[in-house]
Amino acid sequence: MSDAGKILEELNDRSREVFRRVVDSYLLNGEPVGSRSLTREMSEKVSAATVRNVMQDLEYLGLLSSPHVSAGRLPTQEGLRMFVDGLLEVSNLGDADREMIDATVTGNSQDVTDVLDRVGSALSGVTRGASLVLAPKHEAPIKHIEFVSLAQDRALVVLVFADGNVENRIFTPPPGQTPSSMREAANFLNALIEGKTLSDLRTRFSKEINARRQEIDVLARELVDSGLAVWDREGEAPERLIVRGRSNLLGGDGDEGDLERIRELFDDLERKRDIADFLELADEGEGVRIFIGSENKLFSLSGSSLVVSPYMNADRKIVGAVGVIGPTRLNYGRIVPIVDYTAQLVGKLISDRG
Repeated sequence: MSDAGKILEELNDRSREVFRRVVDSYLLNGEPVGSRSLTREMSEKVSAATVRNVMQDLEYLGLLSSPHVSAGRLPTQEGLRMFVDGLLEVSNLGDADREMIDATVTGNSQDVTDVLDRVGSALSGVTRGASLVLAPKHEAPIKHIEFVSLAQDRALVVLVFADGNVENRIFTPPPGQTPSSMREAANFLNALIEGKTLSDLRTRFSKEINARRQEIDVLARELVDSGLAVWDREGEAPERLIVRGRSNLLGGDGDEGDLERIRELFDDLERKRDIADFLELADEGEGVRIFIGSENKLFSLSGSSLVVSPYMNADRKIVGAVGVIGPTRLNYGRIVPIVDYTAQLVGKLISDRG
């Protein structure tokens, strides 16, 4: 049993009720709660002094903190952890939430990433937080590849897989690209592509470029390298992580310090591109996991909470994850079943599409 679990077992009924009511109040409104307010809510008739003494004991145990002298109490990170592990009551998934999430996977779109993007938007809308969806890495053989110039610093690469899936990705091409160099790069790749996955192709095209250096100009070689690295660069695949609902965390009337930590969260995400860490958070068995504050190593600077669950393919192999990130006073009881259901739905989608 964890230290938090031992402490919870040792609390008497009154201490447990006071602790639970402090946490419930914090999750509801984010404000400290005082002994007088709790006295009116207690299941037994007790004085404010008695409740105050209990709160002091809970503070001594490291479960509550007092932001100001003579102010009410808030749960600490350790207190929230103990609440989530031992006292959290998870609600059932609401019909409206289920319908909104289900609606994202209807239709005949062959672009899995497009569907996952809609899933992320729905998850953000339902939870009013920021959603994270880690898309699976597609390793089916490629049928066709095409590069399309969108602007001087933006290009689109279209991958058509042998299993019918289509993936579109925007990337920044090397300077000096022209439509003709992009066509040349695509023609070069399509001549090599039959029966090859992206991983196969990366190994082969570097050898082919060296062997046939005169058949493709320098700019086209750079474009090939840049385009394929968008998917398959070791440890760095930013397009696999779909983030939606950033405005849900950056907007509103929250404390400026909290907003700055949220900005740091997304700056950290955009700077580090540490996708492997996100999947690792969910990679220790099935089911939903909750990371509170500094427990969340991917966004440790922000002090936010992450509710995340892996999803699996038809071979029961973890291939991605979905999650919701928000302030530590997330409504965990409601968010957990939403994330769990979404992960199962995405897993079924991935399994059905091979």
